[in-house]
Formats: sequence, structure tokens, C-alpha cells
Amino acid sequence: MNIQILPLLKGAKEATGLTVIIDVFRAFSLEVYLHEKAVKAIFPVQKIEEAFALKKIYPEAILIGERNGIQINGFDYGNSPSEIIDQDLRDKIIIHTTSAGVQGIMNATKADEMVTGALVNAKATISYIQRKKCDIVSIVPMGWNGKRMSEEDNLCAQYMMSLLKGEKFPNLEAKIESLKQSEGKKFFDPTQPQFPKEDFELCTQVDCFQGVNRVVWENHQCQMVWEKVHEV
Repeated sequence: MNIQILPLLKGAKEATGLTVIIDVFRAFSLEVYLHEKAVKAIFPVQKIEEAFALKKIYPEAILIGERNGIQINGFDYGNSPSEIIDQDLRDKIIIHTTSAGVQGIMNATKADEMVTGALVNAKATISYIQRKKCDIVSIVPMGWNGKRMSEEDNLCAQYMMSLLKGEKFPNLEAKIESLKQSEGKKFFDPTQPQFPKEDFELCTQVDCFQGVNRVVWENHQCQMVWEKVHEV
């Protein structure tokens, strides 16, 4: 298996084979929580205007999304797991747009297959990939807005790489704790309420979900499909 790490939006455009688009803070952690709340469908869209257009087709849909971490005007929720964790979203349709993770999905046009990456379901995602027995795996940590590297996505990429290789990954808990002094610092900054501190904890619960978040295209519409996976 040829495993390559291709960072940011540039990496997404270069990714081939089975591609993992990583967004720990917060898009693909959020989507895992949404799946576990038994939503009916998650439709990721690249642009804000696409979200509003899709809302006209599904008027009952819930709009979730951000730009630069801030909830988009006219949307029901920001890109925040803690906002939806206590909501009853069973059988709801979700329309989701973000500055990094969703942009990675839309730009990974050379991928043979695509899944998302997050700490909350990393091991299950790797188990799925290993069963596919693919020749090429592209791991794409999207960072901040797909333009700047970020510690949490790099950490997730390295952790997933070690799982794929069957290697031990030392000091994971300590490395997660250190995120509070780097990219995760914003979740503990009262001047940035768009980043609730609860989101940090929810996004760093390692391997607490046994499923893979798959990207599927049908009738020119992208949809996220949740598939249960046995632990690696």
C-alpha cells in the first residue's frame, strides 16, 4: 500500500486512490455526531448560495455551516458539535458547508473513493480502508481554511498513518492536550465565542465511534453516508 500525506487544498487536488479528507476542528467530527443522531441525510455543498438553493428543494432541511469559524447568516447552526449534541435531529436532512473540510471534498476530483478523517472515528476509518486492500491511500489534512497547516489535522494524519502501518503511536493523549496551547487555544478564548470550549472535548474523543463517513455522489449531488465498521 502506497500511503501519501498531501496537505491542504493543494493536496486535495492532487490526491488519488482512496482519499481521506481530514478536518478535526470541526467539520468531520461534527458529521460523525450528526450520523450518530440518526439524521436522514447530510449534503455537503461548496458554496453558501448552493446551500440556500438546496434548501429550496428541501425546505425542511437544517443549514449548518461557517466561514472563518463563524456561523453563516441565515443558517440554523454553526459548525459546532456542542450546538447539536442535545438536539433531536432524527430523520432530519442536513445541508453542510465549511471553509476547509467540505472544500477538500469538492476539490479531490482525482480520488477513486473518498472518506473523511477525524479523531473520533479514526480507527474505524482505517479498518475500513484496510479491508478495501487499495494500492494508494491519500491522507489530506485540510488545516485552517485549506490554506494553513494546523496541528490537530496533522496529528490525526500521523495517527491514521501509524494505524495503517500497524505501528504504535506514542503519547497521543499528551499530544492532544498540547493542542490547547496551539490550534485548540481558540476554544478557551472568551473573545472567540464561535469556538465553544465544549467543541474541543467533543472533537478530541479518540475512537469513540465505530463507523466511517463515506462520500458518495448520486445524480450530481454529494452525500455523506455512514457505514458501521468493526474495530481494527
